[in-house]
Amino acid sequence: MVAKLGTGNYQLSGRQKAAILLITLGPDVSAQIFKHLRDDEIEQLTLEIANVRKVDSAEKDAILQEFHQICLAQEFISQGGITYAKEILEKALGSQKASDILHRLTATLQVRPFDFARKAEPTQILNFIQNENPQTIALVLSYLQPDQSSAVLSSLPQDKQAEVARRIALMDSTSPDVIAQVERVLEQKLSSTVTQDYTNAGGIEAIVQILNGVDRGTERTILDSLEIQDPELAEEIKKRMFVFEDIVNLDNRSIQRIIRDIENADLQLALKVASEEVREAIFRNMSKRMADTFKEEMEYMGPVRLRDVEEAQTRIVATIRRLEEAGEIIIARGGGDDIIV
Repeated sequence: MVAKLGTGNYQLSGRQKAAILLITLGPDVSAQIFKHLRDDEIEQLTLEIANVRKVDSAEKDAILQEFHQICLAQEFISQGGITYAKEILEKALGSQKASDILHRLTATLQVRPFDFARKAEPTQILNFIQNENPQTIALVLSYLQPDQSSAVLSSLPQDKQAEVARRIALMDSTSPDVIAQVERVLEQKLSSTVTQDYTNAGGIEAIVQILNGVDRGTERTILDSLEIQDPELAEEIKKRMFVFEDIVNLDNRSIQRIIRDIENADLQLALKVASEEVREAIFRNMSKRMADTFKEEMEYMGPVRLRDVEEAQTRIVATIRRLEEAGEIIIARGGGDDIIV
């Protein structure tokens, strides 16, 4: 992936500089680079390239030099870590320039704590942290991939699961000093941080992703315990564990059951701003006559308030949750007990 370029001596954005770099490298090399980018990145860079009218030689040389320096810094990091790279770059470019390059590079690479743990198997991670206190476990799980965290959380003793989940959900930001201290306890291979920015991890979305990956029994145990400890938090987590757009992940029988239980007016409102994929999932589970009637009534509905649409979607999600709790539909998440046969 192309390294993100900073502002340098020319007042250009990183995206503009990347576009100029690709123009300078030529179509053959740029085409190879595009193969390693996401679709949205390709679209953004293509737009920037199309907007470039003229690049003077001084500007082009400065961008090439900056890119070369970042590539060297990345190579130094891979050879001996950030401390080694900083030492070499300071000797070559001076302290300020070295710091600027490393700051941009580490931001681009999204260097995060506990990198060693994200490369390990969940069972190995569990051996690292199972005897730590819930706050420490929560901190580590907040930085892992959701599937890793789900596996570890499922393997913890039940009396710890809910407390760890609660602490992840309530976690906001953590000082780099605290993170570094936990890293030293869990792994001797430390990575130095270039900046002292507070790092965001955890939060509601983090625990929702994790709970979506655990088995149903673990999920229910955690949510039941949270409802006792912190009912408001438990309700907020439940709200986010299934959203209206997730209907596309349900099987046809479940969608048909949901359609029978919800008000037609709510469904028509909800579908006004729904994706084509969601609409298709709903309409294919209606009779042709019902689907045609729905489409016709939605056309005559006219403009609607976004607030009314969101409230209708909330009521539909509440119905889906109620049907799931009653065992009438299945929402497939993580864990083998959710395999539908």
